[in-house]
Amino acid sequence: MSIQAVLFDLDDTLLWDDRSVKEAFQATCEEAAKHYSLDPAALEEAVRKEARALYESYETFPFTKMIGINPFEGLWANFTEGENENFRKLQKLAPTYRTESWTRGLKALGIDDPELGYRLGELFPAERRNRPIVYEETFEVLKQLKEKYKLLLLTNGSPDLQNEKLAGVPDLAPYFDHIIISGNFGEGKPAVSIFNHAMELLGITADQGVMIGDKLTTDILGSGRVGMRNMWINRHGISRTDEIIPAYEIKSLREIQGIIQSIG
Repeated sequence: MSIQAVLFDLDDTLLWDDRSVKEAFQATCEEAAKHYSLDPAALEEAVRKEARALYESYETFPFTKMIGINPFEGLWANFTEGENENFRKLQKLAPTYRTESWTRGLKALGIDDPELGYRLGELFPAERRNRPIVYEETFEVLKQLKEKYKLLLLTNGSPDLQNEKLAGVPDLAPYFDHIIISGNFGEGKPAVSIFNHAMELLGITADQGVMIGDKLTTDILGSGRVGMRNMWINRHGISRTDEIIPAYEIKSLREIQGIIQSIG
């Protein structure tokens, strides 16, 4: 059966989130280097390590893992939206989490300065918000596909943060017939339920849709579970095992249209 709808992941599929986060870390760590003699790259590594450990120690961790909110999103999210009670817990935790992650990162380099840790913890979100980076082919491909197919955005994450990412690139959301954020739905990819919900909204069966995403463990695994074709966008030539096998592997969004035509 011919393809009628294309489902897209958001982060590192349409938006270059990894680069936005990396540049925000660099800018924040360079600010720290103005106050102490330290290697910005070493501070970034230390903060990432401490943030992850702290994030995983919270009682909210199983929920954030299910919804698909990573530790570095936690460093700039406010968690003001979402009905689940865990979002209120995260909302209370967020300021302390930001400060503590940066303070512990500094301590790992032998610097005991909670005041600077607080300032860096507040600077990082501002630096990240200043960097809504989109891949150069994103709009070209969405415009091309919009003419022929229904489009749905299926993203894991906290509602306030994912909405903020979309607001940072205001031309993006209008391309989509539907937008599903896992924090609003209650489960994240690769859960079968969220893919079934997407298909219901689109009014399609699994063989009428195709999922595009960068993560094997969420986008590809989940769509495969419901029998939907998928394309793994692997821009950086990451090697994979045969544990999760995508239907197609692409290096650019520009390959999507040709593959869909070949399916038809």
